[in-house]
Amino acid sequence: MEREVTFGSVCSGIEAAQLAFNPFGLKQVWSSEIAEFPCKVLAHHFPYVPNVGDMTNIPQLILDKKHIAPDLFCGGTPCQAFSLAGWKNGLADERGQLTMTFIEIANAIDTIRAKENKKPAIVLWENVEGVLNDKTNAFGNFLAGLAGYDTELIVNKWSKSGVIFGKTRNVAWRVIDAKHFGLPQQRKRLYVLAGGTDFRPDQILFEFDDKNISTKFKLQNSKKTNDFGNLFAEFETIETDEEQTLFKGKEKFEFFRKYTDCLYSAYGTKWNGNAAAYNGSLYVAQNDRIRRFTPLECERLMGFPDNYTLINGNSDTNRYQAVGNSWAVPVVKWLGERISKYFEFGHSQIIEWQKSVRQGKDNKNKNLYLLGDVHQIETGKFLNASLIPNNPLEGNISDIVQDEDVPEKFYLSPQACKGILRRKNERNIKMNSELERLMTIISEELNYQNASM
Repeated sequence: MEREVTFGSVCSGIEAAQLAFNPFGLKQVWSSEIAEFPCKVLAHHFPYVPNVGDMTNIPQLILDKKHIAPDLFCGGTPCQAFSLAGWKNGLADERGQLTMTFIEIANAIDTIRAKENKKPAIVLWENVEGVLNDKTNAFGNFLAGLAGYDTELIVNKWSKSGVIFGKTRNVAWRVIDAKHFGLPQQRKRLYVLAGGTDFRPDQILFEFDDKNISTKFKLQNSKKTNDFGNLFAEFETIETDEEQTLFKGKEKFEFFRKYTDCLYSAYGTKWNGNAAAYNGSLYVAQNDRIRRFTPLECERLMGFPDNYTLINGNSDTNRYQAVGNSWAVPVVKWLGERISKYFEFGHSQIIEWQKSVRQGKDNKNKNLYLLGDVHQIETGKFLNASLIPNNPLEGNISDIVQDEDVPEKFYLSPQACKGILRRKNERNIKMNSELERLMTIISEELNYQNASM
């Protein structure tokens, strides 16, 4: 790059964005985090990056020029129970207010950048895909606020990808699954990319070439059409139990799924009470003993360097929560590379696709496009806005395994196995057959222990 590109983040967590953007020369000028343990991780790894703390103070700090108005602004805020009307009337609740504060920060940054004769900042926002189905229309409010509208955008159903060419910003969004970026974890997250009205986020967030990735996957109930909008819906819901057995030296490992379910922040405290307790996605059998994944293995599931969260004053729960709340590093790195190319070369070529995509009947805004997954935009040319990139990379769950020095505390006791099996039977829950077999053998040790007493 000819010049230094700067970025700032809010809800920074343990700063996956820093790890993802740094290889491309983007310089972080500030972060914003208030949770105690993530703050310790930031101070440990990035002592030279100021943590400005409470994000609600940032708009004024930017306007007062006490912090830099960066080229790129990113973060992931809670996105529930807010509205543009509530925001303007001061009625938004605490969680929703953080999302509106996110927009206020972006607006403050652009106000200062305009005075400095700079282009508006690029904005990147990440959230769970469930926000698209929020009954308060959280996404319609957020999208409208970011695009510069005074009232919420309303549709019957938000698609998993789309574009709005707005009044103050153009905004594109896309749900992406980390399991197609080399991580053996099904982690679907919504990524929103925005910038000024001369910025085309669709050209960065989506892919345009001669690849029709729908032909690379086994799809069910698909129809022959020029618009491949819904081909992936059936594929993405298929769950497969593909046990693998691996030997590393004298250690025998058995995995119950090809990839794990989404790693969540409560894994450290609720590891035996969710779906993973029955499908085995967050368990591994080591020498025929079942254990949960270690914090190190969870770091690897998210693409972090080994022992990234192993710092002074940590606990296992701290590490699980911090990692589970973070971003999947390879996905954000993929985005970072594409964004950095824009900073270096601009939009070297604009591919127009709007006339090739049918807008939904429920869409009253002519500048709003609700996309499907793959669209044919001309002969031999496709727009990919799906969960899967054009060059998917499949990870192997065996690559994340910790093969030595696993503490005893991570193994399931006979009593824990017995409790999980009891709940399974009481609630008639479907269970991975191999996991059930091993749990049954382990739980029977209780009978032997009781009989010998």
